[in-house]
Amino acid sequence: MKSGIHPNYNEITVILSDGSEIKTRSTMSTKDGVYKSEIDSKNHPFYNKDKTIQKKAGQIDRFNKRYNKK
Repeated sequence: MKSGIHPNYNEITVILSDGSEIKTRSTMSTKDGVYKSEIDSKNHPFYNKDKTIQKKAGQIDRFNKRYNKK
């Protein structure tokens, strides 16, 4: 490896939105070695399948209501 061309690779602590902590290594530069995440798999709509199922159920109900299907 060439010297002087690679970024620093340090240990950081990632604090998720629910308060849980993960220790990992990253090239991210943080002042105190802590990164606070606002979005993660527990609160992002892409990962919350329950909400999408409810949304689809609502669409089906609207379809049935519109066309008088039971």
